[in-house]
Amino acid sequence: MEERSFPNPYTDWDQGVLTSSSGAEVDYNEPFDGEGKVSSSFQRKVQSKIKDLLQQMEEGLKTADPHDFSTYTGWTGIALLYVQLYRGSNDVAHLQRALDYVKRSMRILNGRKVTFLCGDAGPLAVGAVVHHKLGNAADSSDCLSKLLQLQRSVLSADSEMPDELLYGRAGYLYALLYVNKEIGGDTVDEATISKVVTAIIESGKNLSAELKKTERCPLLYEWHKKQYVGAAHGLAGIFYMLMQPGARVHPDVLSELVRPSIDYIRHKRFRSGNFPSSLSNESDRLVHWCHGAPGVIHVLIMAYKVFKEEKYLKEALECGEVIWQRGLLRKGYGICHGTAGNGYAFLSLYKLTQEKKYLYRACKFAEWCLDYGTHGCRIPDRPYSLFEGLAGTIHYLSEMAAPEASCFPAFEY
Repeated sequence: MEERSFPNPYTDWDQGVLTSSSGAEVDYNEPFDGEGKVSSSFQRKVQSKIKDLLQQMEEGLKTADPHDFSTYTGWTGIALLYVQLYRGSNDVAHLQRALDYVKRSMRILNGRKVTFLCGDAGPLAVGAVVHHKLGNAADSSDCLSKLLQLQRSVLSADSEMPDELLYGRAGYLYALLYVNKEIGGDTVDEATISKVVTAIIESGKNLSAELKKTERCPLLYEWHKKQYVGAAHGLAGIFYMLMQPGARVHPDVLSELVRPSIDYIRHKRFRSGNFPSSLSNESDRLVHWCHGAPGVIHVLIMAYKVFKEEKYLKEALECGEVIWQRGLLRKGYGICHGTAGNGYAFLSLYKLTQEKKYLYRACKFAEWCLDYGTHGCRIPDRPYSLFEGLAGTIHYLSEMAAPEASCFPAFEY
């Protein structure tokens, strides 16, 4: 465990209480002010660091792979960061910057993959949204039309397409839901979304039947012959998408197929509270969004919202403890398998519970990221990208300005 994460040096929240002269208890844990809100001094520190890191990122991108258009490691991910910065500032210059990167992506689409994170759907969905925000209705409509054309390969009966988030159907579903959230509820019609959802459900039922697991786990999915558990390649990411309100999955399907499948994952949990990377893996090593508790926590939170059962909340909170202890990763500061991605778990818990403890923890992980590059972490392969590198860290730091509205990019809603 120690090899993969740094010991957490921070005092936890419950030790941060002071009695004022009037006898009332006040929070004194930096980065909070006396009212238990993120202090203006911490906000200034974060904003100053974001400016520095943005400069560093833009300089570094001059040497990035010119042909990588993906949201995960390429130009569309940078566009998504600028959309986020626009959301926090209303500075149209950020939106224009996003458009520049989207246009760069559009010129090099190759049609080989169709997901939001790693395929054509990402640039097309982000393009539709950015053009819409800039008032370019015709260009937005053109992007949307091309996005919808991709459904042929997603729905094809003889398609070898997987179902997971990075390369599969759930990743295409995300693109459709993203467009509806950003542009308007029926931009992508319900019938189209329903077809994609049905394809995902049928695929899960078929594999479960093939492996004779239908009673215990009605929906099973695999990628490269492994039944992964986490958010990126696994069951958690797929079930999380199926439970989104915008996916409009029938309540009976959620109750009879999705819920028992989530319960099947829950029973694979390690004693530590962490989750395996795949159903056959017994190694308790990875505490990343892509593999482990920081990804599974999101499906538990969603299950609690949908099914209103306390067991899901309890286990989500226990995931939070694992992440607090083991989430400052030696692998880096990114969001797929880095400290920033783990910090998003605390923001999600804060939005759900409104407990200051989780906002405090999110701020402490942000504080760690403010010392970017000083801890001796591994340098990622794509050091300036959204999911592996600096752009993702900036995205996370920008959430400190409005934690209640925070959103894990290309995943959370």
